[in-house]
Amino acid sequence: MINWGIIGCGNVTEKKSGPAFKKVAGSNLVAVMRRDAEKAADYAARHVVGKWYSDAGELLNDQELNAIYIATPPASHLDYALTALKKGLNVYVEKPVTRNSAEARAMAAAVKESNSKLTVAHYRRALPMFLKVKELIDNQLIGEIRTVQIRMWQSRKPTLIADVETNWRVQPELSGGGYFHDLAPHQLDLMLYYFGEPEMYHGFSLNQSNSTPADDHVCGQILFKNKVVVNGSWCFNVAESETTDTCEIIGTKGKITFPFFGNYINWKTDSEEDTITFTHPEHIQQPFITKIVAYFNGEGPNPCSIDEAVTLMDIIDAFTLKK
Repeated sequence: MINWGIIGCGNVTEKKSGPAFKKVAGSNLVAVMRRDAEKAADYAARHVVGKWYSDAGELLNDQELNAIYIATPPASHLDYALTALKKGLNVYVEKPVTRNSAEARAMAAAVKESNSKLTVAHYRRALPMFLKVKELIDNQLIGEIRTVQIRMWQSRKPTLIADVETNWRVQPELSGGGYFHDLAPHQLDLMLYYFGEPEMYHGFSLNQSNSTPADDHVCGQILFKNKVVVNGSWCFNVAESETTDTCEIIGTKGKITFPFFGNYINWKTDSEEDTITFTHPEHIQQPFITKIVAYFNGEGPNPCSIDEAVTLMDIIDAFTLKK
């Protein structure tokens, strides 16, 4: 049995992940922690969790636990992961795995020195919709892939982002950057999952609106070793009427189009056009957590390793760090 403790039982754990730890076979949610004791107690009561803490150190010392889910803002991911690994606990850490690639490398080094296991929350890898995209690519439905165009254009208050009391996502010291750091890891990780090892990448970012301390416009390119070229544009200060979330994968025989935060895939070739609509799981991380439990029990591979996350953070740094 994998007995979980959650550090940071905020919005992401309410429905996306938290309940799944009790619904996956061989898994149980034993304890939760939040610095606000009243909110921690309320979460535990509503989700029928036996124990709650307001101090992370106390939760990490709970002898009943053998796995930790870190769901705090990225600034504290590294410290909590290092402590958990030293205590022999397996770790599941939210994305972005850290604020930057240097912190991700420090986490990777700790994993190598530990007997514990660690998985990063790039859970779209386990969703049927994105697995279908991979199937279509691998079966060469649209021939050989030539280019991928990613466009994520949102208003200054994206509806894709949870409405929280303190918007830590646009405080670079907590998040590593801005909305790009929150949303792009999902998108860029799928590019790595689909196309393999990158050969080179570069980009730039800027703060056009100056409405927050974080940059709100990011552009980047990736050349993969298989010669697939990815172009990405992320802007978080456009008109509501111009918001979009699209990925176009263009090949020698056609095109696959889908949103990263939607529920359909469309493809068009010289001979056919079709659209499939998907219903995502009630708890969107549950298929991925199922794979994590199997991995922690030695019954399957790591669904997303820290080494893969290091590559992702290298790309994010290349797109956003000032030269």
